[in-house]
Amino acid sequence: MHNGKNMSVRARMSAAVTAIAACVGLLATATPAHAAEFKVTDNCDVPWINCSYGDLWLLYNSKELAIQDGRYTTSWATFYGNVSDYYGTSQYQGSTLTTYRYVFNGNGNGAGQYVKNNAASVQNCSYSDNYRVYYNSGYGGTSQYFAHNEPWGDCNLTNLISALKNENASQHFA
Repeated sequence: MHNGKNMSVRARMSAAVTAIAACVGLLATATPAHAAEFKVTDNCDVPWINCSYGDLWLLYNSKELAIQDGRYTTSWATFYGNVSDYYGTSQYQGSTLTTYRYVFNGNGNGAGQYVKNNAASVQNCSYSDNYRVYYNSGYGGTSQYFAHNEPWGDCNLTNLISALKNENASQHFA
């Protein structure tokens, strides 16, 4: 009876060692996942987004503080098209997850800050595209409409409404 118990324990130990060795072997041969993160001030700088330049500008400060003596004193980021999340966008390229975070440029107040929930004014510089900026990611919640620019006119600089000032997360063609 004593030998039967020992054999059973040995058999169980052998099975456990074999299972652990198999798991270690799988982990050793698995390809590690990599992550790359970049910061951009224009969504057209993201390789998988097809555009040449952004025409909707989100500015860190309200329009009263954004431009002084004819020059920008605040930072901005530019976008083209539908942007479902101002925090950024990600995509797998092979085994690497590549993420682009949207930040304000380094030209003044707000430099390097994330765009999401940090803009106070918007400037639409498009000659043909109208936009809506939304409170939530995925084009939800309160929104504000921004009409396109007239040919040969200045870009329309507008403060965000109080519900969206520093609470803005996405944009969509309108």
